[in-house]
Parts: sequence; C-alpha cells; structure tokens
Amino acid sequence: MDLGADYSEPRALSRGQAALAVTLCLGEGIYALNSFLVSTSLPSAVIELGGVGLISWAFTVYLVAAIVGGAAAGFLKQKIGSRAVLVMPAIVFLIGTLFAGFAPSMVVVLVGRTLQGLGEGIIAAACYALVAELFPPRLVPKFFGLLAITWAGCAFGGPLLAGFVTETWSWRIAFLMNVPLILIFLGLVFGIIPATRMAPKAMALPIGRLVGIACGIMLVAVASLQAEAWRSAALVIAAVIVLVAVFLFDRNRHERLFPSDAFQLTSTVGAGLWVALLMPLAQASTSVYLPLAIQRLWGYGPTAAGAISAVMALSWSTAAFLVASVTRSPFPTLLIRGGPVLLTLGLSGAAVAIVWEQAALLVAAQIAIGCGFGVNWAFLSQAIMKAARPGEQDIASGLVPTTQSAGYAIGAATAGLVAQFSGFTGDLASQAFAPAMAMVFTVGAVIAMGAVLASLKVRHDVHLPAR
Repeated sequence: MDLGADYSEPRALSRGQAALAVTLCLGEGIYALNSFLVSTSLPSAVIELGGVGLISWAFTVYLVAAIVGGAAAGFLKQKIGSRAVLVMPAIVFLIGTLFAGFAPSMVVVLVGRTLQGLGEGIIAAACYALVAELFPPRLVPKFFGLLAITWAGCAFGGPLLAGFVTETWSWRIAFLMNVPLILIFLGLVFGIIPATRMAPKAMALPIGRLVGIACGIMLVAVASLQAEAWRSAALVIAAVIVLVAVFLFDRNRHERLFPSDAFQLTSTVGAGLWVALLMPLAQASTSVYLPLAIQRLWGYGPTAAGAISAVMALSWSTAAFLVASVTRSPFPTLLIRGGPVLLTLGLSGAAVAIVWEQAALLVAAQIAIGCGFGVNWAFLSQAIMKAARPGEQDIASGLVPTTQSAGYAIGAATAGLVAQFSGFTGDLASQAFAPAMAMVFTVGAVIAMGAVLASLKVRHDVHLPAR
C-alpha cells in the first residue's frame, strides 16, 4: 500500500537541496552525537576530575540551556538573520566543547556543558525553522526522514565510538570529537545558508521570559533528583506554575517567544504543540527506566538491554523513511493521529511485558513506540509549520524541537515521581520494583492517550496566508 504517495514529481533532491539537507542534518546530528558521546564518556571524566555528585548536573545544565536556546531561536532568527542564527550558536557550542574537553575540574565541565546546550538548542530549533523556509512542502517529510536516519546512526554509532575512544585514548578525545564536525558545519553554513535580511526594527531580547523558562525547567530537573516523592511533586507543581506564568505573560506581548495560538486546542498549531509535548513526555518513561528494568528483572547484560532499547530508534528511522513520500490527503493527517495511538499501544505493551516477563512482547512494544514517532513526527512538524499564522512561522517551527526537549525533561521527572509513589525507593532488590515499573509505563500510556485526543484537532492540510 502506497498510502497516497505522490510520484508525479521528482523524488530525489536537487543538488542544492541535497547540500542544504546535509547542512541541516549535520546541525541536528552534532546535537545527537554529542549527547551519546558525553553520556558514554562522562563517567570516566568524573572519575578523573572528581565530583561524582555533579555528574547529573552535567546533563541538567545542558538540557536547561538547550531549551532556553531553542525558545529564543525563532526570535533570534528574525533579529539577526538565517545565517547568523546558525553561525553564532555554533561558535558558542565550539567554545563550550573546548571548555569541557580541556577542563581541569568538573566546574569547568559544567560551564562547557552549559555553553554546548545553549548553542545546540538554538541550532536545532533554527534548523527546523529553516526547513519550512528553504524546502518546498513536498520535500519536508523527506528531510525529516533523513533526520530520523541521522539520529538512528548517532544512537547506534555514538556510544560505540565514544566507548572505544575513551578506553583507547581518553574521555577528552571523545569530548573533542565534535570540533571538526562543528568546523565543517560552519563552512557549510557560510557556503550554503543564505544571509537573509533581518527584521526592519530593533527587537529587545526577552531576557525576563527566557530566565523564567530556565527557572521552570531547572525546577523540573531538580525534581527528578529528589529522594522524597513529596519534594519532587512540589517542585514539579512549582515548575508548571512558573512555565504557565511565562506563557501567559508572553501571550500579551507584542514580540512573542511563542505563537499566538500556542497550546490552544482549537488550532492546528496549538493542538500540534500539545502532541509534540505529550508524546516525548509519555515515552520518557521507557527512556529512563527500561534498560534498568531489563537488567534488574530479567538478568540481561548492558549490551542486550541496550539492544532492546535501540529497537525504538531503529523503528523510528525505518518508519520515517517508509512514509517520507506520502503526500496525498488525508494520509498525512491519519499518520499524525496514528502515531500517538501506536505510542499508547507500545507503552501499554511494555507495562504488560514487565508483569508477564515477556521479552518478545517488550521488543514488539518498542517497535510500536518507534513507529509511532516515525510515522507521526515529520507530518506533525510540517502541519505546525504550515498552519502558523502570518509572521509566526519561525517561532512555530523552532518551537517543535524545544517542546520535544521540554517533554522529555518533564517526562523524566514524572516517571521518577510515579516510581516513588508506587513504592520504588531506589532499592533494586525490592519486591516493589517490578510493580513500580509497570505503573510507570502504564502512566506513560495514559499520558499518550492525551496526545491521541490532541491529535484529533490537528490537520495536515491547513494552509494560512504566507508572510
């Protein structure tokens, strides 16, 4: 079944479009590769430099900075232009990488990780915005298919490469492997990305709102580190209050960080952003706990557990590639709505597999989760881009990966909170561990059902007047 694939136009990218796709995929790929390089080599860095208690903060400061940078990306693109919004954060990321790679202490590593997060947050969001601006609509799903393949390659190759380099030479070399990639990216940006005109009037960067976003996400991150469930719950509630306050304040400003109809269920942009938030929020439950559950409950080694976890990434990439040529209405809209359904089924299957100790069912659940994202994400992103109101396409497009990152951050804290309330206190030998894991995945499935409902309000064929 071709699902309405349109073969009336050339399927291949032109030379210029291919060069552009490589540039933007490299920008996103550096983000992905850096995540896997650091997660693998950071333990060695902590052992050498000391400061084991700071290891979680190396991820926390990166995530907070990335979300803040992503939130500012659309605004910055309008203020400084398309080329500069990639060049400047790439330089910031490069400086951060050098700080981390040559760090004499964990404090300097944290400074480097913060700069890395800020730079890559802006790059990732700006690349999304440039997809809508520089690619014709029929090629947007193809680009996201390429992007999914890029992420899968990083997911498979990144940990292996980082492990080999760290064991053979040093964790510092693993950290610095991004340097040549950033330099190549900068060269491609200067040669391929057009230097678009900046906004006709000066716009002040909304520092207050960005600080508010940083505080809200930091509260979420800190909540995930708490040992007591009531403290985690209080911090999550405080984070939601802060983020909602920032959002409401932004809505009444002339120069916005968010689209005017963001998170309004009456519009495709608003409902689409809810889907972009709730899907990763739900899936974070398996990202955080699945490898641990497989090893603890079934006695699998790290390699086998990693392989089962990697099934999700492979399924995502495969599904995205297979549906990349689907263009004929109403199939893209149906795929947008089918993605959360598959995610719900996958998380439900994971909960049942833990209770019944069925590895085959767990693999099937991982495939369903990956396919859910794979068939949905490109068309969801494109729907949000197309439905953005005049003058808001940049911020709407750039908000998609930022919302995704926020979903994972909130989802990780939520999963930890559910595990704590279900009786898991950190003791892997506890009899409460298996029921707690089943509850974590069940709650993830319930959250995914929220994405199912929100997706019913999303339509891929909505077009508003161009800017």
